[in-house]
Amino acid sequence: MQHPDQKYIDALLNNDVAVLEEIYKKFSGKIKWMVLQNNGSESDAADVFQDALLSVYNKAKTNNFILTCPFDAFIYLISRNKWLNELSKRKSHKVTITDFDGYNDIGEDSFKLADECRLHEERKYLLDEKVKELSENCQQLLRLSWSGKPMDEVAKKLGLTYGYARKKKSECMAQLVALIKQSSGFKSLKW
Repeated sequence: MQHPDQKYIDALLNNDVAVLEEIYKKFSGKIKWMVLQNNGSESDAADVFQDALLSVYNKAKTNNFILTCPFDAFIYLISRNKWLNELSKRKSHKVTITDFDGYNDIGEDSFKLADECRLHEERKYLLDEKVKELSENCQQLLRLSWSGKPMDEVAKKLGLTYGYARKKKSECMAQLVALIKQSSGFKSLKW
């Protein structure tokens, strides 16, 4: 069944500038954060995101691809695999992780991909719900730090010292992890 986010695939195919800008605004921050948290730079993150979009475009162009899961989860999985491949190349000049190249085998692995997308969405939902249980200050601090902003910028924006912001972020993360682990859905989401 086609997901409503198919509009992003269509935008890539039709070079719809307005929706393409929305894609960058909405999804690139998460990829940037993932790359920065895993030994990459902002430039690496931009390259990975662009490469992932190109892979999606090429897949959609050649196979009349229909998106069956949220675009957010789909682009994240592609980007994550591309970044893992890049890290592998940098480390040993040998790629050990399968390069998905836009999921060439999407037909064969569509159930696996759909399951990964579903798990990703359920984890994201649980995370969002538990973040809402934190204090307003913790919510604001975590959301700003997750947006990819450097911690010194986050501290400045919140009127905190850098050291206090880092300490407070650790405390907020500990509270969030405890809330997630206490939830009934924690074990079923294969964390």
